[in-house]
Amino acid sequence: QVHLVESGGGLVQPGGSLRLSCAASGNIFSVNTMGWYRQVPGKERELVAVITGVVSTNYGDSVKGRFTMSRDNAKNTVYLQMDSLKPEDTAVYYCYYRHLVTYWGQGTQVTVSS
Repeated sequence: QVHLVESGGGLVQPGGSLRLSCAASGNIFSVNTMGWYRQVPGKERELVAVITGVVSTNYGDSVKGRFTMSRDNAKNTVYLQMDSLKPEDTAVYYCYYRHLVTYWGQGTQVTVSS
């Protein structure tokens, strides 16, 4: 079992920044994939970013150049630095961990509004 705890969501004005964190605990394998999806009510879940290994990252087209994902393996934690936020970034952001099985966090709300 793997338990994920997300933090860092909140309300921010357009153009602002937020940093999300996702801490994993439990039966963690050193070789794994972690990432972020987001979801707006009535829409499909959208890939935001994924990291495999230490530096191999991929981003959804809508966030490329604005969001940066990183990880600290010593802390089993991944981060999502979100800059130049737009109202359309408003969503619940979910962290996931994958090693044979996928685990999800509870989600954290990000609201971009003036």
